[in-house]
Order: sequence, then structure tokens, then C-alpha cells
Amino acid sequence: MKNLLFIGDVVGNAGCEFLSSKLRTIKQMYGIDMTVVNGENSAQGNGITKLSADMIFSAGADIITTGNHAFRRRESLDIFDSEFILRPANYPEGAIGRGVCTLDMGAYSVTVINLMGTVFMDPLDNPFTVIDSILDETDAKNIFVDFHAEATSEKKAMGYHLAGRVTGVFGTHTHVQTTDDCILGGRTAYITDAGMTGPEESCLGVEIKPAVDRLRFRMPVKFREAEGPCFLCGIVVSFDEKSGKSHKTERIIIR
Repeated sequence: MKNLLFIGDVVGNAGCEFLSSKLRTIKQMYGIDMTVVNGENSAQGNGITKLSADMIFSAGADIITTGNHAFRRRESLDIFDSEFILRPANYPEGAIGRGVCTLDMGAYSVTVINLMGTVFMDPLDNPFTVIDSILDETDAKNIFVDFHAEATSEKKAMGYHLAGRVTGVFGTHTHVQTTDDCILGGRTAYITDAGMTGPEESCLGVEIKPAVDRLRFRMPVKFREAEGPCFLCGIVVSFDEKSGKSHKTERIIIR
């Protein structure tokens, strides 16, 4: 039995620093064999840069996934040359980077797929069609999917679409950890949203007042990263590396 740790959206410098201070202890505590971190908001002002990616890897991540802010920082697009930094696989053909990564763990391997939803999001290729094509072309047993999506309905639908076909499906993007983690189809670990890592007293990682003012007055405001104590949200999945079957999920919140 192996343990994979998936950590929800890391937000800004505070989130990166908190991850760095806690991850190694968490990995020891839960006996983690592999760690996947969503880093699409890890740079100051969102997006991901070489600096923030390096901080996440130095903290102990094996693979970084992203989402709709993957290409937000034009000065750092070359980071997607790395096979361990993913962008959604349903970006149009010809886009830089890759959406699938397989990590060789010696006696077994783990494949991570990054996908993005299209409900209330950018009009990318259909994620259901794309994931079907990917699965048709692989014989990997241990497959985990980061589904970066806005609508809970689309996330649940993807979970059921992949039930019994992959080892785990983790929702990201909405930054609020849900309590519906479960095993679907007797095989597939699932959670609608893994949550976020960054300032806890915030609106999804940014200062509260500007976020409230934007919604209250419908006027443009400048979002700033919130200050104060951070938390780390994620999920641990115990799976049989020989069959790719998940047996247990455990949500974590570290303050």
C-alpha cells in the first residue's frame, strides 16, 4: 500500500512559505510516498513563476499541477519545459507544456493528469473527450487527475465519469475544501475540492475588504494577498500500487 498526498491551490508567497514549513513533517506523519501540489496561484498576484515553482519543489513536491492561471505570467512560460510542471491537458493542440506526467517510483509508477473544466471557465477542449483519449492510450495502473473546475456539478460528473477507471480525481480551483471525499466505483478516490494553502482569514487568499467591495459596489479593485496565519488543505489517498485501487481517503487541514 502506498500513500499519495495532494495539496490544494497554493496562494502567493505566504502559501509557499507555509508549505515549506509544514510539508516535510506532514509527509513523515502520513508516510507519504508521492506529493502533488497545485501551484497555479503560487506567484505574487497569481499565476506561477520559476521562483514559486522552485519553492514548491524545494518544499518536497514531486509534481506541480496548474489551471486557468497557468500562462498568466508571460516571463515564466519556459517553466513548462519541465516534465514535472503540468498545464491542463485540454489546452488546444500546439500549446506549450504538457498535461500528463508519469513519475517512475522504481517498483511502480504513478501518472498524473491535469484537466480543466469548461463550465464558467475558458472554452477549452471538452475535458471528458480529452480524458477518454488519454486513457485509451495508456496502460498505466496508478492514475490521478487534478480537475481544475468552477462548477461542482462538472466536478461530480467527472468523478463519476472516471469512477473505476482511475485511482483518484481531485477537484481544485474554488479554494474551499469540501467534505465529500469518498471512494467511487470501489476504486477511485474523489473529492470535489481539495481546498487551498495560504492565509486562512481571507477571501480565497486575498484581502477581505477589496473582495467584499468588488462584490458590493461592482467596481474594479486591486486584490492583494492577505496577511495573517496560514493553513494547508489537502487529501491523503492510500492505494494499492499493483492494481491502482484506492482504499482510503483522509482530508487534512494543517494550521
